[in-house]
This record gives sequence, C-alpha cells and structure tokens, in this order.
Amino acid sequence: MGEQTLDLGPAINSPNNDKVRFVKALQRRKVRHKERKFVVEGVRLVEDALGAGCVPAFVFWRPEQESSQRAEALLQRILTVTTEVYAVGPHIIKLLSDTVTPQGILAVFPFVELIPPRRDLLLILDGIQDPGNFGALLRSAEAAGVDQVILAPGTVDVFNPKVVRAGAGAHFRLPLTDLSWSEITALTQNCLVRLADGSSPIAYYTVDWRRSVALIVSNEGSGPSWEALRLAAERVAIPMKGGTEALNVSVAGSIILFEAARQRFFATAQNDKSE
Repeated sequence: MGEQTLDLGPAINSPNNDKVRFVKALQRRKVRHKERKFVVEGVRLVEDALGAGCVPAFVFWRPEQESSQRAEALLQRILTVTTEVYAVGPHIIKLLSDTVTPQGILAVFPFVELIPPRRDLLLILDGIQDPGNFGALLRSAEAAGVDQVILAPGTVDVFNPKVVRAGAGAHFRLPLTDLSWSEITALTQNCLVRLADGSSPIAYYTVDWRRSVALIVSNEGSGPSWEALRLAAERVAIPMKGGTEALNVSVAGSIILFEAARQRFFATAQNDKSE
C-alpha cells in the first residue's frame, strides 16, 4: 500500500474454507442470531462500524481493492484493531456479496447492542417486511433524533444484509431492540403511543410531539396488527391530495418523524432564548 504493500498471506480461494462457509451461513437469520454476528459489506459501512467503536470478528479483503486510496486507509485502520484480515479471490467476494457490484471488502461484526440514554421519542415497527423500507426508516429515525427503534413481532430481521445496507450505518449508532408486544406495552407505559393510520381524521402536524411519545408505523400492505391498534392511544394521518391511496411506509414514517423533530427543535430553541 503506497510504497509498502501489506502481506495478508495467500488468498483464500476455496468456497469450502471454514470462514467462507461461516459467512455464507450468516445469510440465514437463524444462524445470525445463534452466533450473534452479522455481515457488513462495503467501504462506507465498515468505516461507520469502526467509527462507532465496533471491532470485527474478521475481515475478507480483495487485494485488487488496494488501488483505492480510501480503501487503503480503511485497511490500515482495520489492522489497528484486529489481525484477522484475510485476502480472498474475487470469486469468493462475489459468492458472498449481497450486491451486484461488490466493493471488495466484507466484515463480520458482533451484534450491536446499544442502550438508549433516554426514551423521549420511540419508533415502533409493526410487521415491516420490506428490507429496503426498514433500512430507510432507520436512516430517518437516526436523523430525526429517535432515541430507540423497537421491532415488534413480524418485522424483518434488523441484521438482514439488505436492511444493513439500506440503513447506511444507523445500526452502529441507533439503539435497536426486538421486543414482544407485552414488553412493548411495559416499555411505553410512560409514553403517549400514536399510530400512523391513513384513515384517521387527525393530521400528524396538529398534535404535540414535544412530550414523550412512541410512533407506530405498520406494514403498508396488511395494515396495523391488532396489538398495535390496542396499544395506540391516538391515530394520526398524513393528509394527501389526488388519488394516492397511501404513501410508502418509509416515506410516511419519515414525514411524521421529522415533524416531531421540527417541533422539538423549536421548543428547545425557545427555551434557550428564555434562559
């Protein structure tokens, strides 16, 4: 690398290699949760993981990747926290990659388990099945200042490779918790629980989001579960013109979350001015 090329040893080229088989097995939810590990692919996501203080169990690296200065710097950074870095042939990366055009770096990380410092704004995902929508919601939740995302039963696995990729690093910075509905009920007993429901006559921007509140967003196809309907104290909708029946759940959830963020921002600014 640069003037000095790092020697990672002979490249792994066999699909029967134990570590290759382990990564392949992590494509299954059951294996991920048994091993408490998941796959992170691509320069940006691995950078995000390291930036959050996560240490990989091991890393697969395609030697041709060294032509990128950014990738070279990332490899140097990885080697400061672990020596478990293995060169692999391009066909191995392609075999294990979840993308059409693999970037040449793939890392296995332990599950990220973050504890929220507070629970003033919660997002509850009710049966969200599309990984892309799930990941997009995580990005919006982090950007809007959500304290914790709760995954209700029936929601796709948060460590699904497509969710991880669409989350764009939110996994490493945002507390994510799988809970049963009874656990969710107990956790939200001091919150006002609101359900995003297109049939509600109450517009989302007319209610107060400055208090401790939990927002439930549900599967756009099947709608809210009966547990979500039972838990919600209020329902809010996004008023729409035209013939649109419903918004994509990631779009709808993002719109409401950023209204909550807007109200909270101005409330904080007003408090700062009065002091």
